[in-house]
Amino acid sequence: MDEPRSNAPHLRENGGHPPSPDITAVPPHDVAAEAALLGACMHHPDVIDAVRHLLDGADFYRPAHESIWRALLALRSEDKPTDPIVLCDRLREQDDLQRVGGAPYLHQLAGATPSVGGAEHYAGIVRKLADLRRLRTSSIRTVQRTMEPGADPDLIRSEVESEVRAERERALASGQGRLSRYIVDGWRFVTETGADKQPLWGTRAQTAWASGESLMIVGAPGVGKTTIAHQLIMGRLGLANSVLDMPVAPGKRVLYLAMDRSQQIARALARRIEPAHEARLREGLAVWQGPLPATLDKEPDLLADLAAAHQADTIVIDSLKDAVSTLVDDALAVAYNNARQRAIRQGVEVMELHHQRKATEGAPRVQRPSLDRVYGSTWLTSGAGSIVFIGGEAGDPAVTLHHLKCPTGEIGPLQVLHDHERGMSQVDPALDPVAILRQRPDGLTVRELATIQSGDSNPDRAASEKARRTLERLAKAGLAIKAEGAAGGSGGGQQARYRASVRHIGAVS
Repeated sequence: MDEPRSNAPHLRENGGHPPSPDITAVPPHDVAAEAALLGACMHHPDVIDAVRHLLDGADFYRPAHESIWRALLALRSEDKPTDPIVLCDRLREQDDLQRVGGAPYLHQLAGATPSVGGAEHYAGIVRKLADLRRLRTSSIRTVQRTMEPGADPDLIRSEVESEVRAERERALASGQGRLSRYIVDGWRFVTETGADKQPLWGTRAQTAWASGESLMIVGAPGVGKTTIAHQLIMGRLGLANSVLDMPVAPGKRVLYLAMDRSQQIARALARRIEPAHEARLREGLAVWQGPLPATLDKEPDLLADLAAAHQADTIVIDSLKDAVSTLVDDALAVAYNNARQRAIRQGVEVMELHHQRKATEGAPRVQRPSLDRVYGSTWLTSGAGSIVFIGGEAGDPAVTLHHLKCPTGEIGPLQVLHDHERGMSQVDPALDPVAILRQRPDGLTVRELATIQSGDSNPDRAASEKARRTLERLAKAGLAIKAEGAAGGSGGGQQARYRASVRHIGAVS
């Protein structure tokens, strides 16, 4: 009869005992990630604030890197520069400079970082490998205890459980530190977290794109979504001051995700480009061509990672259908919104181009669209800060812009004229309230403006209220002067009239 074969021959070779762990193997580490992280901290002291809660000094594999890290922390706590020269001086004072490799090594580290914006990701790598080293050390120690003569399994189990509890408490304390930068008290939340920032597009009273909130531009194919988006990109690059008569705040760098028909997107953008723009486009605009390596509902950190890798403070998604596995699934829409909000939390401004639902045959055509005209799950629109809907037919030179979701006051509806040859858009002067005022020396009443803008000789209450807010806003901005109407004898009275201000007329003429 054959001898039963053991399924663990390595136990027979070791006298029935499990093999001892290879304590000579190199522990998990990534010197390149440590160098990139330290280099990023030397370039920008603010980076230290962003990563200090992610790491302990002992997380660095190289002792020299731990010493450099502690010196950087000390300089930052004293609000001093963290560049290699100042760092060299500090380490020299501590008699540590030569031990860490001298000034040449510090300058080498300063040049080792591929991207300052990736510092948190480098820190995450360093921390993950440090945790693996701790687990490895603990496991080796446990195995060695089991090999000792007279080993007591109950005692070993108790010691292991104590170590696990201690590690859990350490990880929890560290995690609280990592998350603490996202927690602020109520007063700071109201006064210091950017709620009063200038909008990216529009004014405080009428905001089309608020800082820290995404902008979604919705419409059927061919109505000018990309045309409007490209003008906003030019504004973010500082190459245009306004779009549709609303100011655009300049940014630093735009990452454009041209995921579908990138050649068509290039042709459309080329309409606005001049030779004088070359330097700014090379420096300030990065374009991703084609599909992403993963959809954003599957990889919620990808959007923030892409922005960090390209040092972009603005990211444009063209279009949303190419970024999410399916737009109608509520769970995937929530996952995408998670990706959107993670990017925004990292200081990235987000613009999304999206499509409307197909019109149902035979359904009545409504003048004003609503949020249910936006294709996909309601959670896509719920997480957006501002939603602009462009109504019209493909290729139309004249379309209507509706503001479906407003951070502040509603904008429009605006009658927009596209110049398809130059890639420019403007508000139809015939319906621009400022232009109308200029052409009416006798001024306008609320009802008169409502009649002109709505095209209805008997405007409803909503149209009249919108006209009233428009005229009041112009008066507040100094573009119009309000003259109260005279009271009538029977309790009635004339409506107030608004006239273009003399200063504004003079500036225009």
